[in-house]
Amino acid sequence: MRRRVGVWARWVGVAGWCLVLLTGCGGGGPAGAPAEDAAGAAGAPYTPPPPPSRAVLTALPADGVQDVPPEGPVRVNAAQGRLVSVRLADGKGTELPGTISPDGAAWAPDGPLPLGTAFTLDAVAEDDQGQRAAQHSAFSTVARAHTFVAFFTPEDGSTVGVGMPVSLRFSRPIVDRAAVEKAVQVTADPPVPVAAHWFGNQRLDVRPRQYWAAGTKVTVALRLKDVQGAPGVFGSQSRDLHFTVGRAQVSTVDLDAHTLTVRAGQGGKVVRVLKVSGGSPDHPTYRGVMVVSEKYKVTRMNSQTVGMGNEYDIKDVPHAMRLTASGTFLHGNYWADPGVFGTANTSHGCIGLADAKGGTSKDTPAGWLFEHTVPGDVVEVKASAGDFVPPSNGLGDWNVPWEQWVAGSALR
Repeated sequence: MRRRVGVWARWVGVAGWCLVLLTGCGGGGPAGAPAEDAAGAAGAPYTPPPPPSRAVLTALPADGVQDVPPEGPVRVNAAQGRLVSVRLADGKGTELPGTISPDGAAWAPDGPLPLGTAFTLDAVAEDDQGQRAAQHSAFSTVARAHTFVAFFTPEDGSTVGVGMPVSLRFSRPIVDRAAVEKAVQVTADPPVPVAAHWFGNQRLDVRPRQYWAAGTKVTVALRLKDVQGAPGVFGSQSRDLHFTVGRAQVSTVDLDAHTLTVRAGQGGKVVRVLKVSGGSPDHPTYRGVMVVSEKYKVTRMNSQTVGMGNEYDIKDVPHAMRLTASGTFLHGNYWADPGVFGTANTSHGCIGLADAKGGTSKDTPAGWLFEHTVPGDVVEVKASAGDFVPPSNGLGDWNVPWEQWVAGSALR
């Protein structure tokens, strides 16, 4: 049921994560997705939501495509509605200009795209009733021949949570892992030992034994230029990247009790306990330690992207916070019977909280959590059943014991 989707993300020159967002819940679909088993749950009176937007958005390249030529094709089309906005941006947030057609049915960039760069493409369309639909996709352009680059997360200059590892995704398979790993130096202030670990031949992550301490400043020195990663393939980057670890926040989800407990500070003081609904017995939520990698006030979730057929297609899921690359999210839910939150697990794998349509409210449980969450915040999921999240699925690095983590270095 779980299928990895998405590209890693942003070339270090445009650092960050660029994961596919036209997705479902990875190991499932959106929490509390409309289903017969939720309709009869006890709780407050159920008010049917407004009809979804009739607007249909399609984007090229498809989500997750790599090695896109600089001339594309890159475009967005809208059917049964008009495009309201389209944003094509690199990892630093620099937008590339583009033009929406006079009839609002199509958009295209104004010129060719830079080489070796990862992009996000976000579009919003509106139907004749004023209902909006959103589309998010990610892709990267081809790198120069006979060179490799590293896509980097988190973004250069960002402030993150205590669980954020350094993660590099290389544009080509690496044969000489030791040479490449030696060219990547990660240091922390205040100092703390760190170790590198390879996930296959195109991903290298670095982390300390335990979560970072709040306030830590991390520097990543990339000295990949002219380093031979594979026969005849050389690195092309030499630069320093920086990020800061902000306040400490670790949340614990107890799927048996249907609660999410937010703890903050070094002592782990309980800030708030929220009611949730997780994955049903047929589609259980992953267990283990997961890290928020990205946030979207409104996004689309489609069961087809995780191999679940036509079970759901919700175009305006509010307050979505990604936990895995395969599509597990913490997100708001305005369509389910409110009584399921805190009492039953009814979703296709995501973790849902009560919310209002539109993703604008900060007073709902989902809205509050969204406002108090940054990429890098830790979410520890506990349950009596369900698979454990694979460490390479998203930023699941913390599920690897330290001794095993160190053994995954090419320099051991």
